[in-house]
Amino acid sequence: MLTNYIKIAWRNLLRNKAFSAINIVGLALGLATCLLISLFLLDELSYDRYNEKANRMVRVVFHAVMNGGEINEAIVMPPVAQTMKADYPEVEAATRIRTAGSPSITVGDKTFRDDQLAQVDSNFFQVFTLPFIQGDAKTALIQPNAAVITQAMARKYFGNENPIGKFITIKSWNALFKVTGVIDKVPVNSHFHFDMFLSMAGVSDAKSPSWMTSSYYTYLVLAKGYNPKQLEAKLSQMTSKYMGPQLQQAFGMSMAQFRQKGNDVGFVIQPLTDIHLNSNLTGELEANGDIQYVYIFGAIALFMLLIACINFMNLSTAGASKRAKEVGIRKVMGSVRQSLTNQFLIESLLLTMIALVLAIGFVYMALPLFNELSGKALTLNLGDSIWIVPSLLLLGVFVGILAGSYPAFFLSSFKPIAVLKGAKFTGDRKSIGLRSGLVVVQFFISIILMVGTTVVYQQLNYIQNKKLGYSKEQVLVLPDTWQLAKNEEVFRNQIMQDTRVVNVSMSGYLPAGPSYNNNYMMYPESNPTQFVKGIRYNVDYDYIPTLGMQMALGRNFSKEYSTDSSSAIINETAARTLGWQNNAIGKPIGHAENEGTRKTYKVIGVVKDFHFRSLHESISPLVMTLGQNSGAVIIKAKTTDMSGLLTSLEKEWKKLTTDAPFMYSFLDKRFNDTYLAEQKTGRILGLFAGLTIFVACLGLFGLATFTAEQRTKEIGVRKVLGASVGSIVTLLSKDFLRLVAIAIVLASPVAWYVMSRWLREFAYKIDIQWWMFVLAALLAVGIALLTVSFQSIKAALMNPVKSLRSE
Repeated sequence: MLTNYIKIAWRNLLRNKAFSAINIVGLALGLATCLLISLFLLDELSYDRYNEKANRMVRVVFHAVMNGGEINEAIVMPPVAQTMKADYPEVEAATRIRTAGSPSITVGDKTFRDDQLAQVDSNFFQVFTLPFIQGDAKTALIQPNAAVITQAMARKYFGNENPIGKFITIKSWNALFKVTGVIDKVPVNSHFHFDMFLSMAGVSDAKSPSWMTSSYYTYLVLAKGYNPKQLEAKLSQMTSKYMGPQLQQAFGMSMAQFRQKGNDVGFVIQPLTDIHLNSNLTGELEANGDIQYVYIFGAIALFMLLIACINFMNLSTAGASKRAKEVGIRKVMGSVRQSLTNQFLIESLLLTMIALVLAIGFVYMALPLFNELSGKALTLNLGDSIWIVPSLLLLGVFVGILAGSYPAFFLSSFKPIAVLKGAKFTGDRKSIGLRSGLVVVQFFISIILMVGTTVVYQQLNYIQNKKLGYSKEQVLVLPDTWQLAKNEEVFRNQIMQDTRVVNVSMSGYLPAGPSYNNNYMMYPESNPTQFVKGIRYNVDYDYIPTLGMQMALGRNFSKEYSTDSSSAIINETAARTLGWQNNAIGKPIGHAENEGTRKTYKVIGVVKDFHFRSLHESISPLVMTLGQNSGAVIIKAKTTDMSGLLTSLEKEWKKLTTDAPFMYSFLDKRFNDTYLAEQKTGRILGLFAGLTIFVACLGLFGLATFTAEQRTKEIGVRKVLGASVGSIVTLLSKDFLRLVAIAIVLASPVAWYVMSRWLREFAYKIDIQWWMFVLAALLAVGIALLTVSFQSIKAALMNPVKSLRSE
């Protein structure tokens, strides 16, 4: 029986090639989109789960509220890990990471510079599951100046030689490190990626008792079954016990008095597996994902699958009349309704399996483009896991039954006598209403995606064109110039002699891209209790003019004033926050140093606010002081020969050092790279919006075919009575436009709500404008008209004699 069902299904598929092709392509696109997004979501949800103790691992993060401002940072103080391990028995292990940048690595006579380094505690590899290829995870980092490197770095540094026991040199640190271990690599789905792990033993700052400075990422392993919230509830006592005395020394108030003023300071426990999708703290190790995008793309995957199934239903019922006599004859010959239902379900499953194979092919073809758009490295290897092929087959069966159940029951319900007499079956009002409702759903989803794509691109355009308070055009950044040591100032002076260079500054604090960062507790000298959290930039005399910043009050630093070494320039936000408004010049500003010590600066200028962080964040208080400026050389150029300037700079660089490679970036590109996540989202939304619209058009085409077929006699009568082609096209099109109009009305408020929530992530954002909805509506109407017009015009041009004869 099953063999017979499959034979009939195959013959019917070949007999109706056009309908079958549309059905298969529509289902294949829906399935392919669902598979692509599923790969993306599985990757996003898998972050950090490679760790054997992942469900027990947490990160300790810093949280504070000070004078109405909220602080959330991924880094905490040096003693936090050791203190929590000692004071709380539920903490089985505690380990720390401290970033070490990308200094030049020297091995023999070769110098390398593109690796990410971290200093970690000796038990790091007992907490994180990073299997060793060589060496012992328990002892590799116990001794000072020990290093564990990835296998890729081992090959890069030492070729085919055994790296264990070999030495690498970091000249800028004046340090020699011995390789004691080799790991495979840090998995792609990790919230950090380092090429080298250096022993923290012997690092003096790691033993600092200061609870006032933060620079350590701290992780804990909790006892099995222990609720992290229980530990978090105890941390207020730890804060009072250890941070309280240093707070008293710095600000002259106890922790209790500090909290009575509406302030608070402490720590939050964050599950390790929440970091990638549910964490957006200051100082994250890497740019994280966003759980909102998981929800959005998950919904798109389900909607695309639903739309593909809807199309199948519409197209199957649209061609129902062609099979009405077949059903009638089968019933007269003794077929029961169940056997007919099974026949049509088999046909549905056959089409679905063909579509599934085609969808897998689409996925393989689309993965390179999708990876480029999403910044991922996704793969679909059917043999990687035993569950992949069965899961795909189950998906095919589920979709086949879901898409084919309604047409199967609809077709098998035909009455044989009525069918053989030649009656037409349009279905009852419920079935017609269902098909119309399904088309509304399709365009509802399409319009939301169109509005969403428009909003994302408008926000990105706003970011690109917003006045930032500094000039990012033709600004070169040469990173890590501290490697030049005493020749750094020589290099700067040589650059200034180039006529293509307008100005040069030296500072590691940059307003875009990776930058030095710190915490700065500032307060009016007359009132230490009125402190605010901000950032301090160590700059030189040329920093402000090089970046084109403007002074609101006072003056810039000047070599003519010897007292400027103890002076400060603050931004407008700091002046307002400290209550000075336009009277900041000459005011003394206090600062809490390590372990509660204090330092005072005199304000000599107020710089106009500029965006030194992402536009996701509001501008925070900033203090600029003259200080150690090593870190980067910032060059303001004015030339059309940028490549020539870069060649000249590289020559000057190589005259002064052969150990460190010449590297550069453009400030405007560093700024653009800050919003890569949004750019990727916009591109992916645009892609899926286009696919959704295309598949929705297939559904609309199916309904148009169904309607035109059912109204063949009516159209013939109208033409005999003198109706024009235009009037018939209008007659057939207006019903579909009504469905699109309903979709527009329903989708607009939903699209506004969803995109308003997305825009909340930005402190500086666009307003959602009325024209965005009008544009989406016009596109939807235009696409619907183009889709429907083919069938409408075809029906209107049909010879009325043939139309009436067919009845």
